Amino acid sequence: MSKKLGKQGLFGNFKQDLPASLVVFFVALPLCLGIAFASGAPLFSGLLAGIVGGIVVGSLSGSQLGVSGPAAGLAVIVLAAIQDLGFEIFLVAVILAGVIQVAAGFIRAGVIAYYFPSSVIYGMLSGIGIIIFMKQIPHAFGYDKDPEGDFEFFQMDGQNTFSELINMLDFVNPTVMIITGVSLFILLLWETKAVKKMKFTQLVPGPLVAVVAGVLLKMLFDDMSGWELTSEHLVSVPVSTSLDGFFKNFTTPESKNLILALNNSKVYYTAAVIAIVASLETLLCVEAADKLDPLKRVTPTNRELKAQGVGNIVSGLIGGLPITQVIVRSSANVQAGGKSKLSAIIHGVLIIVSVLLIPAFLNLIPLATLAAILLIVGFKLIKPTIFAKMFREGAGQFVPFIVTVLGIVFIDLLYGLAIGLGIAFLILKNNYKTPYTVEKTSASGPDLVTITLGEKVTFLNKSSLSKILLVISSGSKVVIDGTNNNYIHNDISEIISDFKASVVDRNIELKIIEVPSVK
Repeated sequence: MSKKLGKQGLFGNFKQDLPASLVVFFVALPLCLGIAFASGAPLFSGLLAGIVGGIVVGSLSGSQLGVSGPAAGLAVIVLAAIQDLGFEIFLVAVILAGVIQVAAGFIRAGVIAYYFPSSVIYGMLSGIGIIIFMKQIPHAFGYDKDPEGDFEFFQMDGQNTFSELINMLDFVNPTVMIITGVSLFILLLWETKAVKKMKFTQLVPGPLVAVVAGVLLKMLFDDMSGWELTSEHLVSVPVSTSLDGFFKNFTTPESKNLILALNNSKVYYTAAVIAIVASLETLLCVEAADKLDPLKRVTPTNRELKAQGVGNIVSGLIGGLPITQVIVRSSANVQAGGKSKLSAIIHGVLIIVSVLLIPAFLNLIPLATLAAILLIVGFKLIKPTIFAKMFREGAGQFVPFIVTVLGIVFIDLLYGLAIGLGIAFLILKNNYKTPYTVEKTSASGPDLVTITLGEKVTFLNKSSLSKILLVISSGSKVVIDGTNNNYIHNDISEIISDFKASVVDRNIELKIIEVPSVK
């Protein structure tokens, strides 16, 4: 862990990670339920996936800020698979998908992550931000027909994101709007510099205050005729009256179904599809979460694939949905001030504790309050300054960026990413030549590492350059010489800038010669 954190060990940043975990919990809870609903699965399967994603994947992962759980991007695949196979046999496919992911980690397939250009990653963040923001507007006004986890533009009921904004106008609920307004006021108040300096606000996160305020308002309006909130406007957590009742919600594939599943070719096909889609979504979210990390830490992608694989094996064994790292929860973690993976682990524990001990309280939480939290998360992800930055950096950056944004907003996450990546590769297909040379000399003093950039260095060189900079030992002297360079992709400049920001902590002496765009 970086020395910038000032403390070592899993619990070294407990004061920052605990309030962040509360925020992630409040964001994750309705999403787990909503994604399960959209997937045609038992609601409890979404909660189980959230628990496993937090505790199991969080413990095994090397990602400090990434949060895993059920993903909206898999909902359509899961829905079709459950309808075709049945839920228990589908769980076998989830287990097999996990086995494939673990194997992918061992054969080092995580290297794929290094070939995603930053323009596409930033496009993904902005596109997801727009989707989150737009999808929460109906909930903020009282139109709760679609589940929280439905992030597709074209919906299964024939509607789309924009048509639902029009439909919302016929279902405006004054009670919901008041709760949304109060929640937003509290959340924005907690963001002001003056309030941030108060000791109380450093201990109690704004989203927790907003949730409590939402519950109190709900109880107040229940005593006012015509202003009551019905169950459709509230969180709906399955209630277990005992520990035994909690465990009865677990679904383990029976031996006879296991045999049937292993003799069904459709199970292997479904497992392969889940493994591929979940791995790609995870690797993209890893890249995005690392870019959001103020400390610029780098997640080991092969370890992440293994962690996700183990998570899916466990989730399938107990009746949970497939798991990926999820950018909505991960970005909420970053924005809430999380410092290490402890926040992801605690959020998983909070799901267990809350479902066991306070399900009745959870079912008093208005969806309007959770919509307010996600509106803030979405707005922070959009970042208008990123649009301006990409435009200033030219067509090579802006075109893949804006295409990715539009693809995600108007189609879905995976299609948008595929189109953005295709455009990025077309623009730079002729630029992959000898990118740089590395010379290392070790005399009596510290190592001297000289990296001489070639004429053209593209995002296709991200993987190798990142690895070289990552393994440079403490106490070394490093020279990065760009004298002969006439084209350097922004991703490479960003990698060098991040390396420059880390050299003090790593006790490395760095000299940069004529490398453009390095901050």
